[in-house]
Amino acid sequence: MVAMDLFRSEEMTLVQLIIPAESAHDTVTYLAELGLLQFKDLNPERSPFQRTYANQVKRCGEMSRKIRYFQDQITKSGRTAAYRPLRDKDIGVDELEAKLTDLEAELLEINANTDKLQRTHSELTEFQLVLHKAGAFFSSVRNAANTVQQRADIENGSSIGEAIDRPLLQEQEMQTEPSKQARLGFITGVIPKIKAASFERILFRATRGNMFLKQASIEDAVVDPATGEKIEKTVFVIFFSGERAKTKISKICDAFGANCYPFPEESSRQGHMKTEVDNRLLDLQHTLDAGINHRDNVLNSIGNNLDQWTVMVRREKAVYHTLNMLSIDVTRKCLVAEGWCPVSAKPKIQDALQRAAFVSNSQVNTIFQVLHTKESPPSYFETNKFTNAFQEIVEAYGVGRYQEANPGCFTIITFPFLFAVMFGDWGHGICLLLGALYLVLNEKKLGSKKLGDIMEMAYGGRYVILLMAIFSIYTGFIYNEFFSVPFGFFGGSAYRCPDSQYSIESCPMATTSGMEKWSYEPYAFGVDPIWHGSRSELPFTNSLKMKMSILLGIAQMNLGILLSYFNARYFRSALDVWYQFIPQLLFLNALFGYLSFLIVLKWCQGSKPDLYHVMIYMFLSPTEDLGENQLFMGQTFVQIVLLLVALVAVPWMLFPKPLILRKRHVQKMQGRAYGMLRESDTESTDLEIDGEHDEEEFEFGEVLVHQMIHTIEFVLGAVSNTASYLRLWALSLAHAQLSAVFYDRVLMFAWGYTNPIIRLIGLIVFASVTFGVLLLMETLSAFLHALRLHWVEFQNKFYLGDGYKFQPFSFRTLSEEDDL
Repeated sequence: MVAMDLFRSEEMTLVQLIIPAESAHDTVTYLAELGLLQFKDLNPERSPFQRTYANQVKRCGEMSRKIRYFQDQITKSGRTAAYRPLRDKDIGVDELEAKLTDLEAELLEINANTDKLQRTHSELTEFQLVLHKAGAFFSSVRNAANTVQQRADIENGSSIGEAIDRPLLQEQEMQTEPSKQARLGFITGVIPKIKAASFERILFRATRGNMFLKQASIEDAVVDPATGEKIEKTVFVIFFSGERAKTKISKICDAFGANCYPFPEESSRQGHMKTEVDNRLLDLQHTLDAGINHRDNVLNSIGNNLDQWTVMVRREKAVYHTLNMLSIDVTRKCLVAEGWCPVSAKPKIQDALQRAAFVSNSQVNTIFQVLHTKESPPSYFETNKFTNAFQEIVEAYGVGRYQEANPGCFTIITFPFLFAVMFGDWGHGICLLLGALYLVLNEKKLGSKKLGDIMEMAYGGRYVILLMAIFSIYTGFIYNEFFSVPFGFFGGSAYRCPDSQYSIESCPMATTSGMEKWSYEPYAFGVDPIWHGSRSELPFTNSLKMKMSILLGIAQMNLGILLSYFNARYFRSALDVWYQFIPQLLFLNALFGYLSFLIVLKWCQGSKPDLYHVMIYMFLSPTEDLGENQLFMGQTFVQIVLLLVALVAVPWMLFPKPLILRKRHVQKMQGRAYGMLRESDTESTDLEIDGEHDEEEFEFGEVLVHQMIHTIEFVLGAVSNTASYLRLWALSLAHAQLSAVFYDRVLMFAWGYTNPIIRLIGLIVFASVTFGVLLLMETLSAFLHALRLHWVEFQNKFYLGDGYKFQPFSFRTLSEEDDL
């Protein structure tokens, strides 16, 4: 891709397609595979349910629902879909719909049968536990009763055989009326363990104590037949007397969700029932296993093609949704489409149309024609994986107007550089570079994974981080800082200790009286390491970084104004050149360009004038003699001229442009009125209506107020934007001081001890705060400030950002949210 392709958006054109109805689906499909045509909605007044292909969209939505159901079933079964190549390559949408319907019906039937069998299995399991626990209770009671009876018979001298054959009630006692005889009954079942205590209290109160409850806890949790969840339960046996008590107890059991099961009184029947339940459980388990195996086989067959089916349904739904945007000509049995495409893509689109007509066996080819319109086209920049992140940074502020100058190509360099000015430390830059290299070298592997939100943002901006790291290493060498430690890589220092018996590193006067200069050869690259730790380190670095921030800011703002000239020239707007570009350039450089010139001149001369005094009295007292603050001959006269230029530039920006626009409008209306006299009465009436409509569109007062706002914004912004660039100095100073504090107060403090454990702890703490504060928080802070400088201080000089993005219909941009 040519480098200047990013400077202006691609040339776009509005095209019209007249598509035969029989090839409409294939045509839209081929265009979606190409991904270079943005369709316009030609039916904006219709709701989605009133459009032609609403039923097809509904069918695709139903297939999407079935696929979601299959995905949920696969997830619940604890397996993942095996994404394999599609075996049914020639399957159509109708066949897929029938296949999904059959699979859903089969899976629903399997699930229903499995649930029913599982519920029966859970009930039989509980019944088995009731037979075991209650049977054990009855056996223990019977054995205890026999033991007591044997003891009583021995004491009374009766034999055991007589005791067993003796009736429980005497003959006279059994001759009472049947209505007065009370029969003892019982109910057995299971209840959740957490409800057992409340269950017992309610039973006692409801029967007024006329019942006997026996409970036995189940060791392992059992599956509840109603909910299908494993819970702890208790087996209970309730003895009562009378039908009335039985009715009350049954209602209480239902209220507490207790499952009651029949329990025979005879021992022989109990054994027979246990055997029967065991056999039924065994048969049921075999049936369940077979059903689960069949269900797993069905889910495996679905999972093999689920991804391909998902993509197919997603594409079909997108195609029919796009077809709904087309206008239908019923008489000619064709569809009319309109859309935007790059001019360079017209041959590719025509080729796709021909292939679609051939595949669909259409006897008529699609008609492709260019439409001329005054509508503003969308903005389209052909980016790659390197430039895309920088273009996204620009478009986060606003999508550029069609073919206006794009700041994205400059942002590739200026954004990471301004970040590095605030972050300059080549030690931290190396750490950042290692992280960026990991993302870049593993981009294929990471791109195929689902990353978290933060990791996804870092991966998307991996090339931005890479350039930020490289520039940070460069500015770190300029600042001569490696985790706040200087290195003399580029030659010796121009300063030495006044006392010759001390070296530079151990000179005690470095923090008191200072060093003495012995060489006029400057340090080869960057800041002389002797400044680190000296008495004048902070004033020197403050002055250097503050002046450097102003120079960088004025340079970038001048670049923005220069780009406004290229915009005006490209759009052939002479008014913007003469009454916007020129006065803005003069105003900015008459004041702050002059300040930048003084900064550079002061550095070259090595003099000590007070630039604050020069700039303040340039406004307060322009004719006053500068005295010791004078840098060159005739400086006072130059300042007066520059001040007058700045004052003239303000009305130059404010008044001429609205007045010229008003004059042009009046001349246009006079020419139109002359043309009206030469037309017929009807035509002249129409022209008069049109003229009145155009006249209403131009309001001189509105244009004047708009121009006034822009003038005031630029004049005040020239001051505030220049001051805003001082954030480069402030954040660079903060980063350097934080780094020095962590190095001196954490690492060096721990290194002052000879204990290796203390040193290790100090190293860990230093690494933690360096990573958390300097490599994460400071990186984010510098990134946001660099973003602000580009959006506000740089782009507002030329970038309108009121366009809209080119969004072609493409299968590659479809996401999961678009179909499911």
